Amino acid sequence: QVQLAESGGGLVQAGGSLRLSCAISGRTSSSFDMAWFRPAPGKERLFVAFIIRSGAYAYYSDSVRDRFTISRDDADHTVYLQMNLLKPEDTGVYYCAGDSSIDSEYVYEAPERYFDWGQGTQVTVSS
Repeated sequence: QVQLAESGGGLVQAGGSLRLSCAISGRTSSSFDMAWFRPAPGKERLFVAFIIRSGAYAYYSDSVRDRFTISRDDADHTVYLQMNLLKPEDTGVYYCAGDSSIDSEYVYEAPERYFDWGQGTQVTVSS
């Protein structure tokens, strides 16, 4: 059974940094395209960042591009989200999600693409 477990959240002042981790177990981590999501007003899950299973490409939402970096270490079965220059509007529960399908009908920003989800880690940015 696949399990995703996020960690690294916390309270930080605006302008600060955090690094989130998503530990993957139950299946080879390199089998998954991985993404991070967070809730937003009117949306249950808002796309933040994506990395393909080879690690060769990554994509970001406009609101976090140039501030956040997604990466993966498949030897350690972990995906990371380095968050710099944090803003109060980045506050929320961050979820990692995995897609192991071969040819999904959904784009990478769509939460419906991902079958496996973690429980989330809280990030709070104070002004």
